[in-house]
Amino acid sequence: MGKMTLILGGARSGKSTYALSLANKYRKVAFIATCQGLDKEMRERIRLHKESRPKHWETFEEPKEPARLIEKLNSSFDCILIDCLTLLVSNLVLDGHCQKAVIRNIERLLFVLGKKKAKIILVSNEVGLGLVPANKLGREFRDIAGRANQLVANKADEVFFTVSGIALKIKGGR
Repeated sequence: MGKMTLILGGARSGKSTYALSLANKYRKVAFIATCQGLDKEMRERIRLHKESRPKHWETFEEPKEPARLIEKLNSSFDCILIDCLTLLVSNLVLDGHCQKAVIRNIERLLFVLGKKKAKIILVSNEVGLGLVPANKLGREFRDIAGRANQLVANKADEVFFTVSGIALKIKGGR
């Protein structure tokens, strides 16, 4: 298995920018986006994100089953970057998947990633620092996303927490 890095942070914390900087060290990068362009504003965000990535990277859009996509990737990629796990969880929860099904999806993703020799970079939002959500769906999402982050952090070789554009290493060697 290649070295796995998880980058956590809040909204606009710099986590994606930091992930891009790590991936820029690699020649052949598979960028896996989990975001869905369901409205005009989100489609514009996706466009801007695409423009910020090197042109030679290959971008794949897979909002619900990245493990299936990753299984099909050839071994020529030396880095696989997934941005972001939180949107993957959100997509599954909004599709009606229960916590157990979402966690199985994350476990399968980790299993498939574990078979790859490429550097693995995963981006996710830290959802546990805010207020308790006011509604049931919000609380369920927060709980599932928190559990998913714990699973990934446990498997990751290194974990960074980003705050105001600064990445703080919270797990792993120097």
